[in-house]
Amino acid sequence: MAKTVNKTDEQFANVEESLSKAGLYVVKNQNVIMKLVGIILIIVFLFIGYTKFYIEPLEKEASEEMYIAEFYFQNNDFDKALNGDGQFSGFISIVSDYSSTDAGNLANYYAAICQINLGEYENAINSLNEFSTDDVILSALSTGLIGDANMELENVSEALNYYVSAANDNENSFTTPYFMMKQAGIHNKNEDYASALKIYNSIKSDYPKSTQALSIDKYISSESNR
Repeated sequence: MAKTVNKTDEQFANVEESLSKAGLYVVKNQNVIMKLVGIILIIVFLFIGYTKFYIEPLEKEASEEMYIAEFYFQNNDFDKALNGDGQFSGFISIVSDYSSTDAGNLANYYAAICQINLGEYENAINSLNEFSTDDVILSALSTGLIGDANMELENVSEALNYYVSAANDNENSFTTPYFMMKQAGIHNKNEDYASALKIYNSIKSDYPKSTQALSIDKYISSESNR
């Protein structure tokens, strides 16, 4: 009569065998494993040290430099905000000196707004291309600013593409209708009134609580009567 094998016992035996093999592997390769663990720990400690003793002080220093530049920015003194006042740094220097910090990254955005106000549209586009953010609103505004700079450079089709991206990439009731209105403005300029009307109707139906929707009826009426 054939012997019946208990499946549970067989499973335990397989697990035990696997653990034994793993144990043998560790014993045979313990020097390599210890070296790998050591390397990982060194990398972790170096990263912690780099962050604590280099990045954090640098971030603090950059934030202090930003304070004066932001003061000039808030007072619409865009030249001093951008280039400094001879004693304190402007956004351009902060971008250059603190590129690895969050403040240095944000300085790109401020610099671009200053450059647009000073008529430096190509420089503004370059600054915005260097700026990055996970904030959906700020990301949309940054993309829209590239559209604004292109409009000033009379790159109308390029500007329209950026306005479409700014409106659609991170849809919300604040930036989306704002940049939809800019798209409609370009369509009006190109005498494409049907496209402009379509946008106005979309704002009314899709974003009824937005600022743009408050006066959208007059735009719809104007386009409908053309």
